[in-house]
Amino acid sequence: MEQTLITQPNTTRGWINGFIGVVIFSGSLPATKIAIEGFSPDFLTAARAAIAGILSLIIFAFLRQSIPTKAHFLPLIIVAVGGVIGFPFLTALALQYVSSAHSIVFIGLLPLATAFFAVLRARERPRKLFWLFSIIGSLFVIGFALFQGGKSTLIGDLYMIAAILLCGLGYAEGAVLSKKLGSWQVICWALVISLPIMLVLCVILWPTNLANVSTKAWLGLVYVSFFSMLLGFFFWYRGLAEGGIAGVGQLQLLQPFIGLLLSAWLLDETVNSLMIASTCGVICCVAASKKFAS
Repeated sequence: MEQTLITQPNTTRGWINGFIGVVIFSGSLPATKIAIEGFSPDFLTAARAAIAGILSLIIFAFLRQSIPTKAHFLPLIIVAVGGVIGFPFLTALALQYVSSAHSIVFIGLLPLATAFFAVLRARERPRKLFWLFSIIGSLFVIGFALFQGGKSTLIGDLYMIAAILLCGLGYAEGAVLSKKLGSWQVICWALVISLPIMLVLCVILWPTNLANVSTKAWLGLVYVSFFSMLLGFFFWYRGLAEGGIAGVGQLQLLQPFIGLLLSAWLLDETVNSLMIASTCGVICCVAASKKFAS
């Protein structure tokens, strides 16, 4: 089957696709909280990538996709190491030493990391005001997280820094490759490349008793496997490729707040005035970043 490639940029469509991707990724927070009631974080990380990898193989078989050329394999490995293996694994390690509230500090740095690698890998050149609003937006997220409190340790912070750098690199590399392979093809091939490692980890980390896992935990696993690990990237990589990696990447600033709103809706968590004020500030910075991204 012929691949649908991204040949012409469309900024508006790119931002819409990017926003849809961020909303899907934001659901990962409540879904993961639900899933770890029945599964360990390590097994959940491996299982969601393995399930998404198997689904990718089924998609390729059904659509009869051709194997990428040799020139595409190194970028695909970078995408796999960054987004499929590195970020989930390193954040799982980090969360053994830091709280989830403290980890939001580093999530606020992810748009900056993505923009940095957009300059290196995609030769994008955002204007100076873009960097100003990107930094201010990140400070809104970091400030919100610091007011939320939470424990931290040096080793946990180092794991989170490594996770953010790998994820930013994976996003930028995937967006560049999407213009040649297509957005959904990139994440599917990255998942297939990661599949052998993830299957081995699933066997090693297999739970001793699955009978006691609740239906809610299974639904959480389904969400992070199908939506967070697969479908969200269909929109995200296409959005980055069409709208610009540095600019659309700023939408990630909204992810912690959308995730907390979903948690409030699904898990009865509290939405306070600080979160509302921080969200408004972030929205203003994202809008300004869009204006000065190119």
